[in-house]
Amino acid sequence: MRKIIHVDMDAFFASVEQRDDPALRGRPVAVGGASARGVVAAASYEARAFGVRSAMSSVVARRKCPELVFVKPRFEAYKAVSAQIREIFYEFTDLVEPLSLDEAYLDVTENFAGEPSATRIAQAIRAEIRAKTGLTASAGVSYNKFLAKLASDERKPDGLFVVPPQMGPSFVSGLPVERLHGVGPATRARMNRLGLMTVADLRERPLDFLSRRFGKAGRHYYGLARGIDERPVRPDRPRKSIGAETTFFEDLDDAEAMRAALAPIAQKVWGRAAALGVCGRGVTLKAKSADFVVSTRARSLRAPVASVEALTREGFALLACLPPQRRGVRLLGLSLSALEPVGREAVAQLDLALA
Repeated sequence: MRKIIHVDMDAFFASVEQRDDPALRGRPVAVGGASARGVVAAASYEARAFGVRSAMSSVVARRKCPELVFVKPRFEAYKAVSAQIREIFYEFTDLVEPLSLDEAYLDVTENFAGEPSATRIAQAIRAEIRAKTGLTASAGVSYNKFLAKLASDERKPDGLFVVPPQMGPSFVSGLPVERLHGVGPATRARMNRLGLMTVADLRERPLDFLSRRFGKAGRHYYGLARGIDERPVRPDRPRKSIGAETTFFEDLDDAEAMRAALAPIAQKVWGRAAALGVCGRGVTLKAKSADFVVSTRARSLRAPVASVEALTREGFALLACLPPQRRGVRLLGLSLSALEPVGREAVAQLDLALA
């Protein structure tokens, strides 16, 4: 059975604006145009309390909330934060299906952490998002995409909700039919005309009835009404690099301490490469000093890195090329790029190296 997480950032655009401008915190904020023809792209939770919603005209939004503060969208900023969040996802699995800048499905049935609990992975992801971006995310955990997405709405904002297999059918039973995946306004109207108002109503109808009325989608609705959704998580991009990094509780101020700290990071990167059956010809080292200055060093190799020992050696060599750190190092990271699949013999070597 699959283990699926749906992660949804809380009021994403507005939260980024409130994070970056302390004067906006605690105030009703709308991202969008304030003109008579403007539209709200996103609203903070303070604004939502007044009934302000995305896609609402700015005139109506202002009428509902006279104290509403309009902020022009900064899509480059949102994309940058979204990229940070995606990298957190990729620390756990390559099966990531983004739905937009602020939400994604993750299949963690098999994961890089070797963690059997999807709930604990969701907790770790939410904690890391908060630590690295200063933003909150809500997450839903279940055995399919449909239920995971529904679950992520249950404890918003900044919440986590789990729908286990035994709870799935009863969890969806009382929902209106428009909450089903694939049911838009037109399909909802057709269902309502047939007396199908809730998922419980839909469940009472046999498969052949739904297939006659809704074609191939009928089978899909039949399954959803019973908590069944066979859609896989579909990754949207090939993996370009594999990396890991660690932030230290105490700054490292000598070369030997840095080497000792880098070795387990290399082990983690190599483990992820083995899990994916890939190797790489590019190695990059990242270091962040105590005063938050980031330095990187990289090299391209003629042949792919063939072992964890080789990756560690390359990391040590790049470490020696870093400029002197006057105030110590608070973070080290290592990544493998220019990825390519390994052959059967190389896969066996990867497995042996990790045994």
